[in-house]
Amino acid sequence: MGNDRQRKRFRSGDTYGKLDRDGFIHRSWMKSEGLPDDVFDGRPVIGICNTWSELTPCNAHLRDIAEHVKRGVWEAGGLPLEFPAMSLGETQMRPTAMLFRNLLAMEVEESIRGNPIDGVVLLGGCDKTTPGQLMGAASVDLPTIVVSSGPMLNGKFRGRNIGSGTDVWKFSEAVRAGEMPLADFMAAESGMSRSSGTCMTMGTASTMAAVVEAMGLSLPLNATIPAVDARRRTLAHETGRTIVRMVREDRRLSQVATRAAFENAIRVHAAIGGSTNAVVHLLALAGRLGVKLSLEDFDTLSRTVPLLVDLQPSGRYLMEDLHYAGGLPAVMKAMGSLLDIDAPTVSGATLRDQVADASCFDAEVIRSLSAPVKASSGIWVLRGNLCPGGAVMKPSAATQSLCQHRGRAVVFESIEDLHARIDDPALEVDENSILVLKGCGPKGYPGMPEVGNMPLPAKLLAKGVKDMVRISDARMSGTAFGTVILHVAPEAEAGGPLAVVRSGDEIELDGANRTLSLLISNADLEARLADWRASRGPASATRGYVKLYTEHVLQADKGCDLDFLVGGSGADVARESH
Repeated sequence: MGNDRQRKRFRSGDTYGKLDRDGFIHRSWMKSEGLPDDVFDGRPVIGICNTWSELTPCNAHLRDIAEHVKRGVWEAGGLPLEFPAMSLGETQMRPTAMLFRNLLAMEVEESIRGNPIDGVVLLGGCDKTTPGQLMGAASVDLPTIVVSSGPMLNGKFRGRNIGSGTDVWKFSEAVRAGEMPLADFMAAESGMSRSSGTCMTMGTASTMAAVVEAMGLSLPLNATIPAVDARRRTLAHETGRTIVRMVREDRRLSQVATRAAFENAIRVHAAIGGSTNAVVHLLALAGRLGVKLSLEDFDTLSRTVPLLVDLQPSGRYLMEDLHYAGGLPAVMKAMGSLLDIDAPTVSGATLRDQVADASCFDAEVIRSLSAPVKASSGIWVLRGNLCPGGAVMKPSAATQSLCQHRGRAVVFESIEDLHARIDDPALEVDENSILVLKGCGPKGYPGMPEVGNMPLPAKLLAKGVKDMVRISDARMSGTAFGTVILHVAPEAEAGGPLAVVRSGDEIELDGANRTLSLLISNADLEARLADWRASRGPASATRGYVKLYTEHVLQADKGCDLDFLVGGSGADVARESH
């Protein structure tokens, strides 16, 4: 055993392979957990980064999933060691989970770097846990693989399927319009979320799980196996085996998450009708890896990709249906030459290998290129004097007739202003107006919340209006829909042109030409900006992490990472702890 200990084949050997005082300390304290001598004989040490939390219902079953990962690690000759990471419950955290994505990334990065592990399995699923974990892992760049929480079971209400998030927005507006009794609204609440797991619509959680699979960072079907399906535990077990092989072969995150992987992710994102939130997450992840990725890439790479998956909010079905129809491998096979299927994956196989035997079992859920759900999908990236740093829009969730629109602005200076006035009968608004919300960007809220899909004015809902053009520096839930322009950069709080828009100003959206214009002269715009003064911001931004965040967060077109976290520090730690 002594000779084995002196071998430093893996990174963990610098901790557990020493025959000195430091080695004694490291091994002895770990033996208090009941570990025998021979687990320190030079085998790979696998960290299992778990975002389990009872405050994050999406991830509430990840303790069980971790046990199945451990089985696979032990079986393959590794030593699994589970460690916790901050869990960001999208539906529970205030003011928004996005505020803390970078904090999670910092925690994951330092936990991986500071501990004697050779590879890591990331267990997450709720919207910000997956990107936060990946960003942190990317800055260390060890062998890394993802096991997602998986989607919850389809929602059920009075004999039909309902989708998490998407039907919440629909039901809420129906109540406000007088079309749905409040009692029915409350009755639907218990039937929507029937199991652990993420939203079963194509919200941000499902989108990020699909993006991870498209990038080759998980095993096949990771994105769609329902959270409570036994096959997710099987996938976790096989993932445990796979991460040990990855360590032995030194297959690192950066070797899989290449430019080709990001391009595949963006095209798959278009085909599935993915969440706009993936834009900021992929930009941030690329920044950690040093992969050149721009906002324009999302528009350029998705222009030729139609919507192939008929899933809420852009379509009809839910994630269970997508899984039974063949899952993401069937979608990628249907995309054909639109993807670089020779891109590598964590397993060592290529995407070509992984989709070769895929089949579509329901042509209504997964369409062909010749018969798509919609011809236009992906992300539109808008430019113009209102958004010199860009803005994004999801055409598959928009009303086609509003994609070319000119109207007068109805401006809300803050989220509180919106809540106070949106249902005021005296609000000067009609169906041609454009709703504008300020102060909801990364710095302004802070954290860039999912409030961009503003509720429609009650008096217009009563007239049967179902959609309006809405513009903000906020995000919106991936489960939301409508003609909503998001991520306006620079944000209002940073002095972007959005800050000086006034009610009554005319705004023009030209979706075909990807422009968003405030129809005032350059001289007037410059004069307004010269007179503008930043607000003092929320009181919470005066101390702690929130202060750090507001001082260093990048704008949406750069991924909203903290400026000093872009890039990575690697895995080396030169000094001992004793």
